[in-house]
Amino acid sequence: MSDTCIFCKIARGEIPCRKVYEDDELLAFHDINPVAPVHFMMVPKFHLPSLMEAEEAHAALLGRMLLLAPKLAKELGLENGFRTVINTGKGGGQEVFHLHIHIIGGGNIPPMVKRS
Repeated sequence: MSDTCIFCKIARGEIPCRKVYEDDELLAFHDINPVAPVHFMMVPKFHLPSLMEAEEAHAALLGRMLLLAPKLAKELGLENGFRTVINTGKGGGQEVFHLHIHIIGGGNIPPMVKRS
């Protein structure tokens, strides 16, 4: 874990969060600046800066994260669907350099890309 990473601090319990889920490897918690009625994030408890740094050794964990996302989304009432977002690198809009998946839903979620 990183001493300066905010998500590592949250995973260690140094910064409080509104937990959605926790196990030995993963933590899911509500976003403090939600963009929709339901907006939570899922992070590995170890420091992995971004999806760009993921390796074959992380395959099982990444799979668990993607399988857990719909389960948690449904538990939070997102029966009709949700959006998953993984911002990767500065060019991908990543602001916190610790891999995280946003799970967003409820209300009127606009399209990601406007089509003409």
